[in-house]
Amino acid sequence: MTTSSTLTHFDAQGQAHMVDVAAKAATHRIAVAQGRIVMQAATLAVILAGSAKKGDVLGIARVAGIMAAKKTSDLIPLCHPLALTRVAIAFEPEESSSSIACSATVETVGQTGVEMEALTAAQIALLTIYDMCKAIDRGMTITDLRVIEKHGGKSGSFVVVA
Repeated sequence: MTTSSTLTHFDAQGQAHMVDVAAKAATHRIAVAQGRIVMQAATLAVILAGSAKKGDVLGIARVAGIMAAKKTSDLIPLCHPLALTRVAIAFEPEESSSSIACSATVETVGQTGVEMEALTAAQIALLTIYDMCKAIDRGMTITDLRVIEKHGGKSGSFVVVA
């Protein structure tokens, strides 16, 4: 893992500021974030059967994740508003652990990365699953949210090796 010796969201006086990306080249940028929600087996069965009282849990969660990626700069104070070119949300149910993994892939052509948009999309998709199923399972746990892949920009690629 590489780390920088300075935090870019602070100026020389230690004041928070939005990073100036004007001089950076616009490149194709991709980020993938992933998280997981763990639940009771019966809750997973309801989701997979499509019989939740509030409707299509994964369909609504997918739309929520897409909407969240587009609103990231409204939620995180120093994020730049970005023209996203693609947001894809995928779910992978795992019956053996009574969980659903969510991955969010976000792309743009721009001067700054889309890691925050991918993280926000995955988290909000998972929170939406919680919201839609909390009446039957308040003990659900959201876990393991992280960036697993990033491409583009000066720092190049980053991929978590499993």
